Amino acid sequence: MKVIILGAGQVGYSIARYLSTESNDITVVDQSPDVLRRISDKMDIQPILGFASHPDVLHRARAENADLLIAVTASDEVNIVACEVAHSLFGVKTKIARIRHQNYLTAENASHLNKNVAIDVTISPEIEVAKSLARSSQISGAFDVMSLAGDHLKIIGVRCHARSGILNTPLRLLSAQLLHLDIAILCISRDGRNFFPNKDDVLNIDDDVYFIVRERDVSSAMEAFGYFDDEKRKIIIVGGGNIGLGFAQELEQHSHSIKAKIIEKDLDRSEYIAHILKSTEVLNGDALDFDVLAEANVQESETILALTDDDKVNILVSLLAKRQGAKRSISLLNKMTYAGLVTSLGVDAVVSPRLITVSTILQHVCQGRVRAVYSLAEGDAEVIEAEARETSFIIGLTVEDLTLRDSIQVAAVVRGRDILIRPTRLIVSVGDTLILIVKKDAARKMEKLFAERPSYL
Repeated sequence: MKVIILGAGQVGYSIARYLSTESNDITVVDQSPDVLRRISDKMDIQPILGFASHPDVLHRARAENADLLIAVTASDEVNIVACEVAHSLFGVKTKIARIRHQNYLTAENASHLNKNVAIDVTISPEIEVAKSLARSSQISGAFDVMSLAGDHLKIIGVRCHARSGILNTPLRLLSAQLLHLDIAILCISRDGRNFFPNKDDVLNIDDDVYFIVRERDVSSAMEAFGYFDDEKRKIIIVGGGNIGLGFAQELEQHSHSIKAKIIEKDLDRSEYIAHILKSTEVLNGDALDFDVLAEANVQESETILALTDDDKVNILVSLLAKRQGAKRSISLLNKMTYAGLVTSLGVDAVVSPRLITVSTILQHVCQGRVRAVYSLAEGDAEVIEAEARETSFIIGLTVEDLTLRDSIQVAAVVRGRDILIRPTRLIVSVGDTLILIVKKDAARKMEKLFAERPSYL
């Protein structure tokens, strides 16, 4: 497949990294020669220097032969025009554009764009983050939720507390303790260290744990960790921007058991979102003020989510809220370089718009082996859903062959209608969907496993 990626920023780089392992013909367009040099040194791509929407640049990128164009430059307008030019002049079959500004995404404007502008898929990072947060909030006690295998499997992040019924139990004994519940512990974050556990490891208080479970067993699994559905759940949202507002709207529509409050510093914005929201209480004030947090009854909240556009504010608000009694805090971070430090200071979880955007785009690129990618453990590891094809090296290998103790683990295999969690002595067959958890520094090893065998080149 011939793919053109416009923009070599963090999102463009990540997409190129995954698609370049598919034996695809990848071209990356950017205006920075240094950025293009760095990306071409790390992966097999064709770099093109130039302005992404200019016809001559798209011509040099051989857009007339492209099957897919992904526009993720820093400019919404460039992304829109590039898709239109690619369609009108070069006949590119599928165009995906990242659109940030919400003015383009109102119901009326979005409908007009869909009808009259040649964009097949529009991705809004803010909307996707809001939806991701809403999915996580559906499960009481979870700080992260990933849906896989057509929503039949969930990977859930949860913090162990004193009420967790499976503390201090070697993981090899979990199946005996949790009868009729098929669950596997994938990753543990403890004292600033992330590791894949072995069968003799135990869970401790304050461990952040990622586990995989069938969707139908989620409630039972959460109860094993000591979390029960509470009809009086209270959430505080800091920041009434597009993400905070979108998240509150998702909660109002889908989570009637959650009572939400928004703290917004700007008076005009507070009045605006108060007019839009139906049941969410809006407080005007600075969340860095102890009195404002006290007025919001932060000590009674289950979770406080700091979703402003300032990473530093999000971090400080989360820490202040925890000091005042919030059970859990989640910070939105645009720069994931802060993630490890932030969680070591006491923030329970971080949210990355970049990683969520990459995962969303990859889910729309259905021709690839990689179907979905999620980040966990502050970006130290990734969950990858990938299809085993007849051309792949992995066909005929066993699950044990694919496993590298501290680097790559097979969390589940989906074969037809069968879902096998942490299978053993299973030979990978054509058409299997594998759910893998991979340490960041082992990503290239995983990618080679799914590469084409020489006889098919």
